[in-house]
Amino acid sequence: MISSTPYDVRDAEVIVVGSGLAGMTAALQLAPRAVTLITKTAGLPGGSSLYAQGGVAAAVGPGDRPEDHAADTVAAGAGLVDAAMAALLTRDGAALIRRLLEDGLPFDRAADGSPLLGREAAHGAARIVHAGGDATGRTLVTALAERLRATPSMRVETDAFAVDLVLRNGRVCGLLACHPQGWVLHRAPRVILATGGIGAAFARTTNPAEATGDGLAIAARAGARLADLEFVQFHPTALAVDADPVPLLTEALRGAGAILLDRQGHRFMPDEHPLAELAPRDVVARAIGRRVAAGEPVFLDLRPALAAKPDGFPTVLALCADHGLDPFAEPMPVAPAAHYHMGGVVTDADGRTSLEGLWACGEVACTGVHGANRLASNSLLEALVFGARVARDVAERPLAPLPPFALPRPPAVAADVGHALLDAIGAEARTALYEGAGLVRDGLGLLAARRKLDRLAAALDTLRCEDGDAAPPEVVRQWGEARNRLLVGRLVVHAALAREESRGAHCRSDHPLPNPAFTRRTLTLSELAGTAGPLPGDAACCIL
Repeated sequence: MISSTPYDVRDAEVIVVGSGLAGMTAALQLAPRAVTLITKTAGLPGGSSLYAQGGVAAAVGPGDRPEDHAADTVAAGAGLVDAAMAALLTRDGAALIRRLLEDGLPFDRAADGSPLLGREAAHGAARIVHAGGDATGRTLVTALAERLRATPSMRVETDAFAVDLVLRNGRVCGLLACHPQGWVLHRAPRVILATGGIGAAFARTTNPAEATGDGLAIAARAGARLADLEFVQFHPTALAVDADPVPLLTEALRGAGAILLDRQGHRFMPDEHPLAELAPRDVVARAIGRRVAAGEPVFLDLRPALAAKPDGFPTVLALCADHGLDPFAEPMPVAPAAHYHMGGVVTDADGRTSLEGLWACGEVACTGVHGANRLASNSLLEALVFGARVARDVAERPLAPLPPFALPRPPAVAADVGHALLDAIGAEARTALYEGAGLVRDGLGLLAARRKLDRLAAALDTLRCEDGDAAPPEVVRQWGEARNRLLVGRLVVHAALAREESRGAHCRSDHPLPNPAFTRRTLTLSELAGTAGPLPGDAACCIL
């Protein structure tokens, strides 16, 4: 359909959607090509990378090898890691981190200039490189943002909400976005999704508010192949306080000696796993979650770690102080929270998706390197490695000129829709997903979550209008984020229902054992439409 509402059309050589580590890495690697970076945040940087306290895993220490790092990655992934992709990640990652060290990026170093290396859960060696102590993500993305701002070929569009891809015969032709001044069609033959994860689709998460699964939903509506959507990692040690998002107490604390205690002060993790506090994240999260679900508080005693590294955790100390807690005086209350999505848009080793002209990198992508359970500190590494690989492929791969295509009609949200109504729909959706597809799931809970999410999606779709005044951009964004949360939630629930086993981060109490018959599964939006009934507002995506 042709839009009766005028909007801008802007041409670009490459569009990058997202302002975290993966997106900025890809954008910088593409210079001096003309790149438009679109982010819904108010500025650079944005996304979950900014809040990453853990470091970057890389085999750069004496005696460590990429092969050993790959073996740890495969072991943590509970049988679903693509071994070839893990080998690529760890090999390229070690070389990349060495280059960044040589380039002077602000990693923490010893007096002789060598990187200070920490150890985290399920790693067989100390191979975690940090920057700014427990502010690695913030330090890295801040440095990249400064470089990006100084790059003349970059055009950065902030407060711009990406809504849908525009396609012609299965090929990406651009992206429709809602800007503060109105609708803009960004016409381009190459689009890179680097929008991060889906944590904010859950009621309790460590992710920032912008992590609403936008890229995953955009790709799904366009018909891209998706995989491993049921695998959502819950971080074991989020601070148990009333906050949204909840503050994270980094894995590096346990690597430095912090211990988990129950109400009686008993250290319980040695009873759960031979690696105790350094067991894989899913094991630690469920051990804590069982106790919290039974009404028993769990505490993380930071004092051994703070004694071992007095200057190593400034971010953690500030977070505790913000909530009136003193980790030097007593252990900190903790509980699991949604943290990282192992699933996403299926890509190959160069970030290509199933759609011509669409690439993905970072948490929105599913490369196969994480399997059912991501190894600690492989997330920033993945963003760096695959951000660079995507940029190289985008720069080198020739594409035919864009075909003619009709201008899409933007989704029209009724002008009288209020923030309070959208807030209520969003809150109910987040609660439904957290309760039905949280740390431990079962078939009945998942079915109840599906019914509730279906009902909320239908209610949200009634807020569209065909004619008359449309809502202002801030309401369109709020509506669009709710639409994306609901679609992502329904996809996660669908995938979790289909996987009748327990593996890695996917734990079903009604199917408690792993089943070798369940391997990696891919799906598209059409599969959800076929099993869950009509998809209000999603079945008719912007495909021309």
